Amino acid sequence: MSFKIIFSMLVCILLTFQCFSQQTNYAEKSNWAVFPGNYTKELKGYLKDSSLLTKVDVFYVYPTVFLDKTDERWNIPLEDENQRRKILENAIRFQASAWVEAGSMYVPYYRQAHIRSYRNLESGGREALLLAYSDVKAAFQYYLDHHNNGRPIILAGHSQGSTHLMLLLKEFFDNKPLQNQLVAAYLPGIGIKKNEYQSLKLLTDSTQTGGYVSWNTFKKKLSKEKYENWYKGSSVVNPVTWDLSTTAERKLHKGFLFNNNSLYKQSFTTHLIDGAIWISTPHFPYRSMAWTMDDYHIGDVNLFWEDVRHNAKLRAKKFVSGEVK
Repeated sequence: MSFKIIFSMLVCILLTFQCFSQQTNYAEKSNWAVFPGNYTKELKGYLKDSSLLTKVDVFYVYPTVFLDKTDERWNIPLEDENQRRKILENAIRFQASAWVEAGSMYVPYYRQAHIRSYRNLESGGREALLLAYSDVKAAFQYYLDHHNNGRPIILAGHSQGSTHLMLLLKEFFDNKPLQNQLVAAYLPGIGIKKNEYQSLKLLTDSTQTGGYVSWNTFKKKLSKEKYENWYKGSSVVNPVTWDLSTTAERKLHKGFLFNNNSLYKQSFTTHLIDGAIWISTPHFPYRSMAWTMDDYHIGDVNLFWEDVRHNAKLRAKKFVSGEVK
């Protein structure tokens, strides 16, 4: 089943039923992985420029870290220490860090759905994903009610995080007043239909605001089945040029953040195709590692870490200054 079908089903269910579980209390600071004034060590090291922190907010939702095939649970509890460690050491460090200078950051813990949920909607996956979304929605509502105070908003996520933000855009922003506060939504790792929203548009210029961007990263030799089922025909931009350029030469790539905390610039050429992008084998000291990977989905953000960091700050500054398109 393609992601396009899965997402359409989730939207229909979301608009028909209310979530049925006990609501997570986001007034409790312990339910936030990152909160202004309580940044983790994984973020502080990347925060050199704080000029936008009082002007813009960033709401980030992390990707699936609940991957253990032997774990039979559909959702993982908020207090699970193994999950929290993975979120802080991986998602926050290599993804959320790309947006840390674009505004004050809010990252809620949520009862994430197991990765199997996407392929088992009829046997528990649908409920698991909606439960996870109910947490993300509650956290965002709490943030709006108690902390936003009318500031511009950047939404950022990846994979399952992007899934939940896609729904959040539909409920809170699409054809609604809050769209006027949207700097941009960064939604990599997910297939978004080109006609998914009424008023929200794919941003096809590096300085546009009020819409979303998305991309899905493959190797040159695409996984044909995955590509056709999940991404082909989706909205996508080139995350180096931030437009519809079919090719961004290696010299334009600003840099990817590797797990040794080093930034590698001008590492690969980026090609845009229908619904996805593919990149050449990265040029960096550990190049052989890239050859063994089936695709680059896991690196959708950190492969373009410096490109994302630079672009998020650019859009935020344009929005704050009133120079919006």
